[in-house]
Amino acid sequence: MFAKAFRVRANTAIKGSDRRKLRTDVAAAFPNFSAEQLTEFIPNKEELNVIKIYSHKGEAITVYTNNKNPILFEIEKALYPTVYTLWAYPDLLPAFSTWPPVLQKLAGGADLMLPGVVVPSSGFPQVERGTLCAVTLLGNRAPVAVGVATMSTAEMLAAGMKGKGFAVLHTYMDHLWEFGDKSYPPTLAPLVTDPAEKESAEDEEEMEGQEPFTSCTADPLQPVDIGDLSLKEQDSCARLMGKEELNENRAAETAEDGNIEVQQETEDSRTPQEQMDELFNQCFFHALKCKVKKSDLPLLTSTFLRSHMFSCCPAGQQLDVKKSSYKKFSKFLQCMQHQKILQVKELNKGVESIVEVDWKHPDIKAFAVPEGFSSASAAQESKSEEREQLYHAPEIIPLYGVSAKMIPLFQESGHRKGSILSSSEVRNIIINYVKTNELVDETNKNFVKVNAILCDCLLDKSEQDEITNLKWDDLLSRCLERLQPLHQVTFFGQEPVVRKGNIEPISITIAQRSSNKKVTIIKNLELYGLDPQCVANILQQRVQASATITPVPGTKDRVQVQIQGNQVHHLAKMLLEEYQLPRKYIQGLEKAPKLGRKK
Repeated sequence: MFAKAFRVRANTAIKGSDRRKLRTDVAAAFPNFSAEQLTEFIPNKEELNVIKIYSHKGEAITVYTNNKNPILFEIEKALYPTVYTLWAYPDLLPAFSTWPPVLQKLAGGADLMLPGVVVPSSGFPQVERGTLCAVTLLGNRAPVAVGVATMSTAEMLAAGMKGKGFAVLHTYMDHLWEFGDKSYPPTLAPLVTDPAEKESAEDEEEMEGQEPFTSCTADPLQPVDIGDLSLKEQDSCARLMGKEELNENRAAETAEDGNIEVQQETEDSRTPQEQMDELFNQCFFHALKCKVKKSDLPLLTSTFLRSHMFSCCPAGQQLDVKKSSYKKFSKFLQCMQHQKILQVKELNKGVESIVEVDWKHPDIKAFAVPEGFSSASAAQESKSEEREQLYHAPEIIPLYGVSAKMIPLFQESGHRKGSILSSSEVRNIIINYVKTNELVDETNKNFVKVNAILCDCLLDKSEQDEITNLKWDDLLSRCLERLQPLHQVTFFGQEPVVRKGNIEPISITIAQRSSNKKVTIIKNLELYGLDPQCVANILQQRVQASATITPVPGTKDRVQVQIQGNQVHHLAKMLLEEYQLPRKYIQGLEKAPKLGRKK
């Protein structure tokens, strides 16, 4: 948000009553603040200013400064701390750690992707989607960025640590930081020394390309200003300090803990590559033994990795094929195929699927599910089945955005270009506009007189000289037609999502294949919260016909279900009766085979 320069439009001092109100707002936004910290944070006598700025995108933002350092910024009545504040109160927000080289990307305006988040052995903080979080660098507890979680902790792990994890709002080294005294982050030792630091160092060397090691000597009692160091040096210092803490902790441990240490050192004697190979094998056999059923085949290899193997990964660990000796998941599967455990085929160009599994293979039969996983796996599977049975059709509400042409009609009510309104809100705004400007026809109240603004906004050029009055219904329908179509989708238990355009219906088509065979193709299931793979599996079991998942032609991330025969009758029963989807959101139900004819 502050990766590019912003424009200051006002700078005023905050007076006593406003300070008290700000202190109340901060206490409500950040309940972790104690009363003493709150008084220290919003002092009674020190210089405290409020600055109004415009970001490079035109967003109006309020910034609060203390002694010229920005301490808070406010967007749409929501308060966010700056890195200056988080350096003084590092535990104010739940924190997630990343590698030092990532900081430059974040400062340049990038969001934090989950592959860049370090998974600590102690586990992540438990956060929900939309939670405000801090981002730290590995080895230093001082936050360097502030962002909003785009998914909950459980969703991050379920996604296999793939995708966008945090929408970054502000970072160290961005223009909001430059607005202050440009001080560097302090060095704050982590609360828990994480063994992931060692592994991250090796990962960093692979990314950086074998750079020469920079020595770093630091007295743990003296703060180190990491601003004077390069990113490589910062991480080296952090690792050395972490090792010193680790040595101190080891000296104080009991003999029993020492035995655990020796065992841990023995495990760590394996290379990270060997550890990752073993983890891949464990998750592979676990998934085949507990997750995959014969009815699931053919199964996309990407789905097998994402939905089955990742869920078998022990807590605190993460599957990363690039850290294994295989480097690619396809090569790992080729190795398993060579051992005759399974068979992989390219059913569609560029898309591989598992088509056969030998569940009697000695390696599968001999595999023992790790302790603590059996009950957890069973619970997860029962939850998945329960989720399928308790599917709730999403609530879909049409919305309208104010377009540039319609601004004159809506600006009197305080709306501007891009404002999002429901149909009832549009109706009320138009009615108030007509009444305020006394445009109701005196002779016939069913008509509205067309003034200059209504003429420009709602009439075509050919109509402007002919139409002087409009019926109420015609007025409202013309208005809705000229606004930008949007829609809001609310899935059960989730926050509403607003999307552009009208929602695409679930599309059901019948295609002819060779030998006069027909197939049913279903698209857009994802838009309604339906898993295409789940729908394909259910249909496959019910009609005893082959079903596959294939990419939608011309798209990158959309898939379609393809099943043999004309199965519109079964689809209609599933979508309308079981999933309770409104008929208006399903296109192609009329293509069901006629009774008495050969399907």
